[in-house]
Amino acid sequence: MWRKSILEWLKQRPWLLVPCLALIPLAGVYLNQQSHSKPAPLPSPITSPLPSPIELPSPPPKLAQPVKSPAPKKTLTPVDPKQFTPEEAALNAKTKAALMASIGTVDSLIEMQVAIAMGQPSLAIAASQGATILDGEGKPIGQLSSGNSYPIQGIGDRMNFGNGQLPGMVMIQPPPNGILYLGDKPYRGRFLLAAQGGRIWVVNYINLRHYLHSVVASEVSPSWSAEALKAQAVAARSYALTYYFRRAQPLYHMGSDEYFQVYSGISREADATNRAVDQTAGEFVSYRGGIVESLYAASDDIVAEAFRGKGMSQLGALSLAEQGYNYRQILARYYPKTGIARIEQDHE
Repeated sequence: MWRKSILEWLKQRPWLLVPCLALIPLAGVYLNQQSHSKPAPLPSPITSPLPSPIELPSPPPKLAQPVKSPAPKKTLTPVDPKQFTPEEAALNAKTKAALMASIGTVDSLIEMQVAIAMGQPSLAIAASQGATILDGEGKPIGQLSSGNSYPIQGIGDRMNFGNGQLPGMVMIQPPPNGILYLGDKPYRGRFLLAAQGGRIWVVNYINLRHYLHSVVASEVSPSWSAEALKAQAVAARSYALTYYFRRAQPLYHMGSDEYFQVYSGISREADATNRAVDQTAGEFVSYRGGIVESLYAASDDIVAEAFRGKGMSQLGALSLAEQGYNYRQILARYYPKTGIARIEQDHE
């Protein structure tokens, strides 16, 4: 269990100095080149012997009745979207967007673990709809009331919480669609709180889709052209997946600051960047079937200085998009000899 392995590690080692490489299987998903994906075979039908027919006595003869022609079936005539009024077109677009947002994408199947507070002596958390506090075995040990802020202070390898104490590692589990707050900053998902040496770490367990909604809007402006935003979404997803398989620390996949890529929770989400993430769902930069650590920075100068020229310039991607390049062409320009692969859901 994640709780036992992390807790044992926290007690036995100074984990901040020990990087860990670990491969974690992608439950329910597999990585496959987009051009070679095949539909999953349908399951074989289940057959069972039918019971022997029951013979019923013959009914008494009836007088012949005139045969009536069946009523014609009513059919629906599809409406051509080109015939929509501006008001109908706007309503149709809004409804489709809401439907897509509720369905989710393949990115929603992957859970990232992102450190949003590291080594803090104290902090405060709150929950919009309340939350349950779970211990390392997943057993409820407390509740957060809706809307109340709870100060937490590190005391050795435990945490002071209100008038009592919490063990060294707990999970804060909100109800579906509930929002958690770290200070005044809102986040989706759930929180893992871990204490060591009087300091507290908070790790946000968040699905990849919502994580990228925040990252793309935090890294570039939502006002940028759609193709530049899509290029940023694919690069950010590829970068995140490298840490999903190669954790920065045993406690979390990656951090939330500029050293990794900026993750700001719900506060930076925007419609344009959300669309870029969802329209490229599951796509990542790939080389020979592997995931490319798609480094990127604001400008060509920074890419040259920080990454020896091997990475994407965000401003350069914007310029190419404005010249008519699509996001695939932009990514091929900055990551030579690579292709775009896609995560596919395994239905078998």
